[in-house]
Amino acid sequence: MSPLLFSPIQLGGITLPNRIAISPMCQYSADDGSMTDWHLAHLVSMACSGAGLIMVEATGVTREGRISHNCTGLYSDHNEAAMKRVLDACKRITRSPIGVQLAHAGRKGSAQVPWDGGKALGPGESPWQAVAPSAIAYADGWHVPHELSVAELVALKDSFAKAARRALAAGFDLIELHAAHGYLMHQFLSPLSNRRQDAYGSDRMKFPLEVARVLREAWPKERALDARISGSDWAEGGFEIGDAVVFARELKKIGFDYACVSSAALVPQQKMKVEPGYNVPFAARIRKESGITTRVGGMIADPVQAENVLQSGAADQICLARALLDNPRWVWHAAERFGVKVDYPPQYARVHHSLWPGSKLARPQAAAPA
Repeated sequence: MSPLLFSPIQLGGITLPNRIAISPMCQYSADDGSMTDWHLAHLVSMACSGAGLIMVEATGVTREGRISHNCTGLYSDHNEAAMKRVLDACKRITRSPIGVQLAHAGRKGSAQVPWDGGKALGPGESPWQAVAPSAIAYADGWHVPHELSVAELVALKDSFAKAARRALAAGFDLIELHAAHGYLMHQFLSPLSNRRQDAYGSDRMKFPLEVARVLREAWPKERALDARISGSDWAEGGFEIGDAVVFARELKKIGFDYACVSSAALVPQQKMKVEPGYNVPFAARIRKESGITTRVGGMIADPVQAENVLQSGAADQICLARALLDNPRWVWHAAERFGVKVDYPPQYARVHHSLWPGSKLARPQAAAPA
């Protein structure tokens, strides 16, 4: 039986050559939201991987919507031009679709990059006023965010629409609304972070769904549109899988093509059960009960494990992050393992396993002569 992992899949108006997606991975290496040579090197490497979909990291729709000073954005002409430069280079290397994750960090913004501690920016680090559904800090020592007014919510929806139009002009095939990992959309969805007394608190899905509609109107149906959503806050009284099913069902009604299922990161007191495939049960229930196409990640690192997720019907795609950073040739080696032929960039064709003596799956123990 042919592996599902290497079968094509239709998402909206685009077709992926296989069901392996590269997760959006923050690089914390931008200059006022604009991509740099680091992004060029990183994403070109991912473009050589053979994955069926390449997702660009969480990208702020406003300057204040970034996590850190070094996160990418799509709020200026300079951002758009820098991103197009990187995207154009990737498209010269791969025929796989490429997408961008549009985001707003909310109360988790105005933060240090991870290697500087990942905490809230201090007084000498040019902090900015974080915003959120309610004036509740992420954790002790974090900035108390400004509670967004209804007028500010209207302006934010416009920022998402503008960023979508910039993504279209840059040439992306897909956009993804980031509604997980404790960022602004997720903050609205969870009762742990949204304690508003207005309509956006009594119906916590109201604002994220308004943003979803704005994106659906701004984004062509011949491309693809999805959302990364959370299956659980892993915290008592938080957003849970039943809520996620309802949210996914509403996204499908709006016209979203699929949902990428993740979990956690809303509150520091979460109690996660971290194990291989820990998000898979959430994806399975969302797929079954909402009917939306799903993608899932979370400690999925072995090709057989990934194939089993697809064969079980828990998800339609898998996404990889750390596994591909550790081994950018993961897709090639997975294909070898399943006996599937995949195209390598011609410059690298000499490393194809069929060119090595012995078993067709034999791999060299030392470098071959040039």
